[in-house]
Amino acid sequence: MRALVQRVSQASVTVDGDVIGSIDAGLLVLVGATHDDTEAEAVKLAQKLIKLRIFDDADGKMNLSIADAATGGAAPQLLVVSQFTLYGDARKGNRPSYIEAARPEQAEPLVQRVVDELKALGASVETGRFQADMQVALINDGPVTIWLEI
Repeated sequence: MRALVQRVSQASVTVDGDVIGSIDAGLLVLVGATHDDTEAEAVKLAQKLIKLRIFDDADGKMNLSIADAATGGAAPQLLVVSQFTLYGDARKGNRPSYIEAARPEQAEPLVQRVVDELKALGASVETGRFQADMQVALINDGPVTIWLEI
């Protein structure tokens, strides 16, 4: 599985003019799956996201995880959006190939497993809508953008 993780001060996803998910400070996570990904990898990705130390501590050093950075006992916030194009390959020609992306019937349960595990770990999770035409808006904080491959 692949994830593009962006530390944000706010993010939202809109479908057909309606905001279907939004967060304040937290992580926007674009998630892609490939053919041989498993449920165990989805769980591992969620655990990595919760522990990823990309928030500033009191000294301004990126030393806190999203769980550490949650304020006032609030659950850490994540906006998880399925993104098959993370497996796009444009090494040959100018039109990306998506043959490495998992088919929807395989990818959707894996992305959902990431969401379910994040919730089980105590996070507040908003999502996009699988296979919808989504508009994602964000204010990248830092900017901080991390590529994860599990």
